[in-house]
Amino acid sequence: MEIVNTDARFSFEFFPPRTEVGVEKLKVVHSELAALRPDFFSVTYGAGGSTKDGTRQTVTRINETGSDVAPHLSFGGSTRDEILALLESYQALGINRLVALRGDIPSGTGTASQYYYANELIEFVRETTGDHFHIEVACYPEIHPQSDSYDSDIEFFKRKVEAGANSAITQYFYNQDAYFYFLDSCAKAGIDIPIVPGIMPITNFTNLQRFSNSCGAEIPRWMRQRLQSYGDDSDSIREFGIEVVQSLCEDLLAGGAPGLHFYSMNQTDPVRQIWQQLNLR
Repeated sequence: MEIVNTDARFSFEFFPPRTEVGVEKLKVVHSELAALRPDFFSVTYGAGGSTKDGTRQTVTRINETGSDVAPHLSFGGSTRDEILALLESYQALGINRLVALRGDIPSGTGTASQYYYANELIEFVRETTGDHFHIEVACYPEIHPQSDSYDSDIEFFKRKVEAGANSAITQYFYNQDAYFYFLDSCAKAGIDIPIVPGIMPITNFTNLQRFSNSCGAEIPRWMRQRLQSYGDDSDSIREFGIEVVQSLCEDLLAGGAPGLHFYSMNQTDPVRQIWQQLNLR
C-alpha cells in the first residue's frame, strides 16, 4: 500500500524528558523522525501542568531546528496570567499550533480539586490571541473514562468545537469500528472539524495494559490473548504489534481518516517501521 494523499497530515508526539540523558536521546529521535517530514510534532504538558517547564524547553529546542511544533496546554496548576505569558512566548517564537486540554489542580497544592474544561481554555486563547493559533483538541472514540455516557462525551467535544477548535486528535484505539462510528456520531451532532486518529505502537504489553486501563482505551480480546501468549518474548510482541498497527492504519486511511498522529513514546524505531511499511510520503 502506498499512501500519497497530499491532504492527509501526519504528526508525532513527544513527552518532555526529565533527565539530561533523556534530552540528548530526544534530540536524536527528533532528528530521525524529522527526516520523515511530518506536518508537526506535539509535546505533552503532564498531568496538572506537571511538566510545563519541560514542555516549554522541549518546544523551544524543536522549534529552533525548524520543525513545526504544537505545545500541549491546559489551565491545570496555572493562572490565566501565566497561561497568557506562555501564549505570548509561543507567539514570539513563531509557533502557531496548540493542543488544548482539560486541566486539573495538581495534587498536594492544598487546593480543593478543581477542573478547568478545555472549552474554557480555547475561549481564553481565542479572546487573547484571536486566530493566531490552530487549536487541536482531544476526543475519545471509546468514551472518556470519566464521562457519564457516550452522548455526553459527544456534547463535551462539541463545546470545544464551538469554542473555536480547528481539528482534533483521538485517544489511541485498536478497534477501527469505534473510530468510524464516532465519526458518524459527530457528524450527526454537527461536528465537522477533521478528526485525526491517534496511533499507539505496541512494544511492551505490560505498559500498554497500564496505559489503556488509565485512559479507557480498549485492547480487543483477540489482541490481548495473542500478546499474553508471547510472555517475555519482546521480539514477537514487537513484530505482532507492527503488523496489527500497520493494518489498522491502512484501514483508517482507506476509510477516509484525514491523517495519523503517532504517540512515539520518545522512540524512533516502532513509528518508523510502521511508517515505512505504509510507504507514507
